[in-house]
Amino acid sequence: MIVEKQLIRKISWRLIPFLGLLYLIAYIDRQNVSFAKLQMVDALGMSESAYGLGASLFFIGYFLFEVPSNLILAKVGASKWFARILVSWGLVTVALAFTQNATMFYILRFLLGACEAGFFPGVLYLLTLWYPSAHRGTMVGLFMIFSALANAIGGPLGGMLLDLDGLHGLAGWEWVFIVTGIPAVVMGVVTFFYLPDNPARASFLTADEKAWLGAKLASEQVGMDDSASHALRALIDPRVLLMALCFIAFPLSAYGLSYWLPTVVKSFGVGNTANGFLNIIPWVLVAIGLYTVPRAAAKAKSKTPYIVGPALFGVACLLLSALLQNHALQFMFLCLAAAGIFAGQPVFWSLPSRFLKGAGAAAGLAAINAVGNLGGFIAQNAVPWVKDATGSTIAPMFFLAACLFVGAMLVLVMTGMTARSEALAARARPST
Repeated sequence: MIVEKQLIRKISWRLIPFLGLLYLIAYIDRQNVSFAKLQMVDALGMSESAYGLGASLFFIGYFLFEVPSNLILAKVGASKWFARILVSWGLVTVALAFTQNATMFYILRFLLGACEAGFFPGVLYLLTLWYPSAHRGTMVGLFMIFSALANAIGGPLGGMLLDLDGLHGLAGWEWVFIVTGIPAVVMGVVTFFYLPDNPARASFLTADEKAWLGAKLASEQVGMDDSASHALRALIDPRVLLMALCFIAFPLSAYGLSYWLPTVVKSFGVGNTANGFLNIIPWVLVAIGLYTVPRAAAKAKSKTPYIVGPALFGVACLLLSALLQNHALQFMFLCLAAAGIFAGQPVFWSLPSRFLKGAGAAAGLAAINAVGNLGGFIAQNAVPWVKDATGSTIAPMFFLAACLFVGAMLVLVMTGMTARSEALAARARPST
């Protein structure tokens, strides 16, 4: 007899640390621009707003190629497609070290988004092939902890690499891109040989374990709306569109804070390396939130409070960071805000699996993530614009707080509408 907990633990030890390591590399390669910025703006002669535009073009490439990338992944398998994603984004990251002007920076940031597109929703789709629905929120939380680790590692790493300025004739910001890009290329090769595409191809599972898992996953799809099983229909499913709209606020506030935090800390008068180490603190709190909130939500009947509650906590902390004048208190509330912004996101991602499956899941998850991540494009343009308009490095937190509050309210609307729709559908089904 298959013991579910033992099987889930076995799968998790094989998949989650490895996928998390890839996400760690991905997140460092997204966020390295926030540290490179501290030298690169002057080196390329750009304004804060112009640099913000270039950094944000990542999200345009990401948006355009997210859904096609995930549909290809569903056809060719995770091992091949993730390998392609990793190698290509690693090479583009290294190429950023040789940026000569603003135009080249803009092109490479767009290409970086296009190359990485499909990775995060691809992992979400992969988890639907490996885990029964009851376990997915927890697994997404464990997976996303690596984004917090990436920021914790990336901060000190970025600061120390900036201090290599002049080594072997390279600027510090050039070292940032070279050192952070190479691991993606190496892990792309490793991924091709290590990562199984699905349970049926997993050599570490027994035949009985594969059979039990296949039956369990199939039983959860019985009675699921067939309109979501087709990729194109999933893209216009009202539930997908509403979730995409809700999700915009979370990447917007997350990227706005993580992109701007090194600049805020620098305004306190600290050096590059000290700045990097101070940036560990918020991501330790984020990791704690990503571990505890999804586990608590897994035991609860209603998931909504575990999405909205952390978001509203983040709103309050962002407002306090902008209202208070003491640097230590500002930094403390920014750290707590980061935890609030991230902690409920894994619970959010457990919602689409209630109505998406197969190619529809690949397309729908990619669409939600692609549209939502346009929030990153908004944040990386709006935050420096607010700073330039106000002359304050902390004033952009008001903007992030307002956006996050709107997102939390939209989640309440979305979950309420979804619950009513499911209740009506249940009453309409003929009794047996």
